[in-house]
Amino acid sequence: MLLAIAQKETARDRLEPIPPARLNPLETEVIDSFVQLARLLGLRGSVAEIYGLLFIAARPLTMDDCIAGLNLSRGSACQGLRFLRSVGAIEVVYVAGDRRLHYEAVAELRNLVIRFVREQVLPHLDSGQERLARMAGLVKQLPADERAHVSGRVKLLQSWEKNVRRFLPLVVKILGR
Repeated sequence: MLLAIAQKETARDRLEPIPPARLNPLETEVIDSFVQLARLLGLRGSVAEIYGLLFIAARPLTMDDCIAGLNLSRGSACQGLRFLRSVGAIEVVYVAGDRRLHYEAVAELRNLVIRFVREQVLPHLDSGQERLARMAGLVKQLPADERAHVSGRVKLLQSWEKNVRRFLPLVVKILGR
């Protein structure tokens, strides 16, 4: 009996891990284009990889499909899918006969931009306003010879923040067409 258990364990230990699914050249190009865009937006590459794979996939994919296709860790895939769902970039779809969650990319640019701005950019700007107010208060504590220069820089940051707030609705409108 112990010999049989030892033989099973030895056979199991000899099994090689299943290699990740190979991406075709089109899938690789699409995924890479989303990764490049994500870098510009300051997003994690794994999030962009998942979105790119779901975007180009001919059918809804499971988390395990994403893990295998992109060679991701389960934690990275789980966090990426959660983030993409929170910004409305992907949705869960029903696949008959399969109880696992299947995901599909949402390809409506306007909705993606609006949700990204609302859930990622605006909260950052709101916390930035508070930070800028603190900075303006701290400028008063500086020595007089530094105060003028630093005050000008803080005012410049406040101006940039104000312009971004004015510009965002225009960006959303342009991209939504």
